[in-house]
Amino acid sequence: MLGIDLSGRTALVTGSTGGIGLAIARRLAEADATVIINGRKQDTLDGALEKLRAHVPGGSFRSVVADVGTPEGCDALVSAESNVDILVNNAGIFGPNDFFKTTDESWQKLFEVNLFSGVRLARAYMPGMKERNWGRVLFIASESAINIPVEMIDYGVSKTAMLGLARGLAKDMSGTNVTVNSILPGPTLSEGVEAMLKAQNPDSTQPVAELASDFVKKHRPSNILQRMATVDEVANMVVYAASPLASATTGAALRVDGGTVDTI
Repeated sequence: MLGIDLSGRTALVTGSTGGIGLAIARRLAEADATVIINGRKQDTLDGALEKLRAHVPGGSFRSVVADVGTPEGCDALVSAESNVDILVNNAGIFGPNDFFKTTDESWQKLFEVNLFSGVRLARAYMPGMKERNWGRVLFIASESAINIPVEMIDYGVSKTAMLGLARGLAKDMSGTNVTVNSILPGPTLSEGVEAMLKAQNPDSTQPVAELASDFVKKHRPSNILQRMATVDEVANMVVYAASPLASATTGAALRVDGGTVDTI
C-alpha cells in the first residue's frame, strides 16, 4: 500500500493554532514533514505546539508569531523562515455579514487576510521552490467560492479570487515540479464555526453537532453527507495534495465539500 512520506520537507501552515490549520499541521507531521505553525499570539502558538507534540511525539515543529493579514506580518514570517517546500495558505476570517451594511474597511480587512496573505507568501516562497524544482502551494478556499453564500457575500468573493490566484500561479509554474492547488472544504465543524453557531443561537440548548446539522440542512441543502465535515477530513485531502503522490495534480480546485457543490 502506498504511504505518504514527507520526510525531508518543510511545511508552513498559516493560521494554524486551531481548527483546520492545526489539523493540517498534525497530519503533515504524521507524514514526517517538519512543520512550521503560525499565529498572531505567542500563548496560542504555545498551546498549539503542546497539542501537536502530544499527538505526534518526536515530530519536528517550529512556530512564528506573525499577523499574515498585514504586509509587515508576512515580512516577519518570511524573515524568520526564508525557505519552505510546502506552503499551506490557511489563514482566513469569516462571519455572517449583511452586504448592505458591510463597509469598505470590512471588505478590505477580509481581503487582506483571506487573499493577500497568500499573494504575499506565494511571491516570497515560490521562486525558491522553482529553483529547487519541487514545491507544493495550497490555498484553503471554500465551496463558498462557487456557491456564494448570501449571508457571507464578501467571504465568498474573497475565496473566488483565491481560486483565480491559484490557477494563475499553477500556470506560471508550467513545466516544473511545483504544483499549486486549491482545497474547497464545505461546512466544517472547526472551533471558528462552532463559535459562529453558538453566536447565532445564543439561547439554544441543542448540542453543537445538532446545530451544525441544522445549519447544513438550512443553508447548504445540496450537501449530500447532510453533516459538517471534520477538520481531519479536510486535512487528509491537504496532505495528499502536498505529497509526491499528487505530482500530476495542479491548477485544480479539490473539493472536500460533502457534495455541496451541485455539479458533476
